[in-house]
Amino acid sequence: MSIVRDPALAPGGERKIRWASDHMPVLCEVRRRFREEKPFAGLRIGICLHLEAKTADLAMALAEAGAEVSLAGSNPLSTQDDVAAALAEAGIRVYGWHGATGEEYDRFVRAVAADRPNLVIDDGGDLTGALHDVPDLAKAVLGGCEETTTGVRRLRAMERDGVLRFPMVAVNNARCKQLFDNRYGSGQSVWDGIMRATNVLIAGKTVVVLGYGWCGKGVALRARGLGANVVVCEVDPVKANEALADGHRVMTSLEAAGLGDIFVTVTGCRDVLRRPHFELMKDGALLANAGHFDVEISKPDLAAVSTAVSHPRECVTEYLTGDGRRLYLLGDGRLVNLAAADGHPIEIMDMSFAVQALALRFVKENAPSLGARVVGVPPEIDEEVARLRLRALGVAIDELDERQAAYLESWRE
Repeated sequence: MSIVRDPALAPGGERKIRWASDHMPVLCEVRRRFREEKPFAGLRIGICLHLEAKTADLAMALAEAGAEVSLAGSNPLSTQDDVAAALAEAGIRVYGWHGATGEEYDRFVRAVAADRPNLVIDDGGDLTGALHDVPDLAKAVLGGCEETTTGVRRLRAMERDGVLRFPMVAVNNARCKQLFDNRYGSGQSVWDGIMRATNVLIAGKTVVVLGYGWCGKGVALRARGLGANVVVCEVDPVKANEALADGHRVMTSLEAAGLGDIFVTVTGCRDVLRRPHFELMKDGALLANAGHFDVEISKPDLAAVSTAVSHPRECVTEYLTGDGRRLYLLGDGRLVNLAAADGHPIEIMDMSFAVQALALRFVKENAPSLGARVVGVPPEIDEEVARLRLRALGVAIDELDERQAAYLESWRE
């Protein structure tokens, strides 16, 4: 039985899901094939993703493929109650509501685990961890897919420590995920969240991007497009050189602390911004996180340097420091693009979720031979999703003829 905020909200959620579905042609084609083939017939699929309209379309595609689907939100502030209600009404088991406490969030994730899934789709590793906490539940799992950089990092640590019990596909590392979702999706949605939360002008401001992976590249790219002056902070010397070559200033985070008007953390690490940084920041600095967990901006340190806390706007918390400066934390330090906006653009998630669906079928068909390890997305899945996207856009590309293909495979001229 589902646990949602208010079942009466379902009509509003149905409208959101319909809008998303109308703009997801790649997943629509995968869904059509799955509806005919029923690749997951008789199986249970557990999902822990951001519980919003685009995720709902993926869940319904898997249900139409024959699966019994359970779903929990992967972030308390990204769950949309009307979408959750609509999914529950459609027959998906849904556990979650917006603004869940830490205890409630954990209960919802464990409810999905208790449904004994055979396949999993995870976002950050919490569902995978819950399944490993109960050996009998882990035994039933054939394998699954992981959506995020943070989740893949956690899975590799589990594999390294010899505790991973089933194969997991690193969907985050697929080309169609990193190049589009992480870069263009994060780039647009992070600024959507910041601007919705604050209604401030970006042009002319100094934006400090902490972390220059694919997500950080996208955030910096879009900040520059909005007219900002971009500073990048990195610990990886290669990425730091890449940021310089892309035309950004590069410096340490303490050097940048006194310069920035807007700070965006995109590292996957903890305490990236902490007390020494807060003590140097200018009055009115905006602090936003685009990493998976709310640990990149140290909220305990923010509280420690403050004498008063208030909420001047929805999704904005003001910390008044002892010397009278105001520092503004957006979205309670959680993913700003989902806490203060709707997450990645629909067309971006169309590609990512198509990869998820096809990768999950790959796991189902190959689980015994994969072993208990982290595996990559087969290149043919990436290529299939990319071709489906081009076809949906009406875009044609060239193909190699036999002589060209043979030339590229030969060591002779």
